[in-house]
Amino acid sequence: MTHTDIEDSNSDDLGAAPKIPVRSSLVLFTVISGLVLVDVVHDASIGAELEHLLIEGILMLCGVAGAVLYWRFWQHERSRARAAVARAGDEARRWQAEAERWRQEHRTTLDGMGAAIEHQFERWSLSSAEREVALLVLKGLSHKEVSDVRGTSERTSRQQARSVYAKAGLAGRAELSAFFLEDLLAPVATQ
Repeated sequence: MTHTDIEDSNSDDLGAAPKIPVRSSLVLFTVISGLVLVDVVHDASIGAELEHLLIEGILMLCGVAGAVLYWRFWQHERSRARAAVARAGDEARRWQAEAERWRQEHRTTLDGMGAAIEHQFERWSLSSAEREVALLVLKGLSHKEVSDVRGTSERTSRQQARSVYAKAGLAGRAELSAFFLEDLLAPVATQ
């Protein structure tokens, strides 16, 4: 998010009022203040009444105050956005570290599982493309995501997945996942 993207209302509110870009409001207040200043100077040069000059001076100060308030709001929101991005980055790094720790602790098991899956793919006589599709489906990718990863059409990925299911004698992605995971998971205790 750039400083020009920060907006004047809380984006978390689903029913929030229309959003006003802070930068536009800041420019508007500044332009209004400048125009009123020019008018005050002009009116003073032609000898306008003091009361009129005071009113226009107050209007100019209000414009300057609005610009200053919007500037401060803008700075505050930029700071909040940067902090949120930093927190999200920290959280992502924590999850990545946790996933890496888990992979390292279970490397032998994962290597064995990978070999077992590959052996089963050989039993089913899957082609290399079908193996790749099957692995990506097992990882939870949609057909669209599989096609994006492999650089093929979604139709091709879907057809290759169907071929995997047919060769394996399975009804679909749920049965493919269950085939490999069923014996890994402890049974749920019944009460």
